[in-house]
This record gives sequence, C-alpha cells and structure tokens, in this order.
Amino acid sequence: MIPIVGTFLSILSTLTGQLGPNYDPLFYDVMIYIFGTIMFTVFLLGVISFWLRVHGWAYKDNRERWVDELDRHFEREGIGLIPDNGKYW
Repeated sequence: MIPIVGTFLSILSTLTGQLGPNYDPLFYDVMIYIFGTIMFTVFLLGVISFWLRVHGWAYKDNRERWVDELDRHFEREGIGLIPDNGKYW
C-alpha cells in the first residue's frame, strides 16, 4: 500500500510542478492533444454505435423493433410528409 501511495504522490507532484512560472508548455500541449483525441474517438464511436443501433448492418437485417414501429406510425399518421395543398406556403 505504501508504494502505491508513494507512486501517486510522485505523479501528483510531477503534475503540480507544471503549475507556476516553471511549467513546460509542451506538457500542456501534449495533454490537450491526447485528451482531445480521446474525446473525439469516444464521440465518433458513439455516433457509429447509434447509427448501427438504428439502421443495423444492412437496411432490414438488424433494425430494432421500435424503429420499424416508429416508421409504421409515421407512415400511418402521415407525419413528416410535406403538405401539398398550399396551406403552409
């Protein structure tokens, strides 16, 4: 347990040593680039997983049931159709 605490304090002192007048600008640049890359990767994986969840690998193979039910409801109620009677423009 003592080595773990010592390692943690060593890392903490290294990070806090970067604050103040004697910091290394490259340290912050690299940390920001790494953090930004990780955040972009997480965002991209989220978008891809949502797309696959809604649409499936192919058009009708793995679509979820709620997407099909929602499509049937929209088609039945006429939701999302552009009105052609001239009332709205």
